[in-house]
Amino acid sequence: MVKYLCSNSEFFNFIFCNRKYMYMKKLLFGVLMLSFLSCNSDNINNQTEESSNNTESLGGSAFKRGCPSEDIRKTALQNSAELRQKYSELEANTEKFTNDLKLGKVLSDGTVEIPVVVNVLYRTSTENISAARIAEQIAVLNADYGGTNTDVSKIPTAFQGVKAGDVKVRFRLANTVRKSTTKTSWSTNDAMKRSSSGGIDATSPANYLNIWVVGNMGQILGYATFPESSGLWNDGVVIAASYFGKTGASAPFNQGRTATHEVGHYLNLRHIWGDANCGNDLVTDTPTQTGPNYGKPSYPLYNTCGGVQRSVMFMNYMDYVDDAAMFMFSAGQKTRMQSVVASSGARSGLRLY
Repeated sequence: MVKYLCSNSEFFNFIFCNRKYMYMKKLLFGVLMLSFLSCNSDNINNQTEESSNNTESLGGSAFKRGCPSEDIRKTALQNSAELRQKYSELEANTEKFTNDLKLGKVLSDGTVEIPVVVNVLYRTSTENISAARIAEQIAVLNADYGGTNTDVSKIPTAFQGVKAGDVKVRFRLANTVRKSTTKTSWSTNDAMKRSSSGGIDATSPANYLNIWVVGNMGQILGYATFPESSGLWNDGVVIAASYFGKTGASAPFNQGRTATHEVGHYLNLRHIWGDANCGNDLVTDTPTQTGPNYGKPSYPLYNTCGGVQRSVMFMNYMDYVDDAAMFMFSAGQKTRMQSVVASSGARSGLRLY
């Protein structure tokens, strides 16, 4: 069964200085959420923070989406003071960008087109995904991030006012690199990102989004690095071949949305439940929820957090539902993504290819 990975650890031994008091509290809370991840169990229809249960639709698949990106980030931050400093600067810049946007300051140069290099590591002909399937995946990314996906009409009325619409980010295939391998399985140790360990070295990771497509990763659909890793040798997204693109991909993750989810992490989005029971995803317009949702839930799906009961935004790309059940970003998520590709953002290098 495919499932998400979760672990607990101690609070990072650092603090962020020289911030205004209120901002420092929010930033420290975000770091706390990265440190104290909690694992939740399944439940149906109604959840409360006391129960710390997750939701799975009765009509959902037996397979569950898995994404260890937050766990990998947490470990990297614990082990690197440099990354912790970059994380601090990243969130400070995001906060400043959000405030500037409220004052009427917007991206002056419009939509940002991100060049993509797809690195294909294959052992079998099935794993050697076709050029047509790669083009199909790029098209899905452009539709989902452009707000032109065919299922956008399914967004509930309650969330129409906070939908992102066009995120102003596009994707262009710049190159495809292929390499035959004898490896039968891959893990999250980034071996696929080094030629010395049988992988493919990243192409100018500060200036290109590198996506590695590999064979079997066990219970993992994909994972990604966050913007504080911009330009590092391992920066980019990894996706198992079975969940890349649409044609020939494995249900219920066969609509190309594993890439949509992981690129969201690459552009600084957290899981919508904040990786904790009633956690904080650092976005104000996504309802707080008790944990991840799976399968194909029916709207409304009520959670109770902080004594407030309301339906959660399970159809958000940053939840764990099946591909067919996710079809939106929020306006707050759009702002976070725009902040990292802005001229002053952590991924401004993507403008310079």
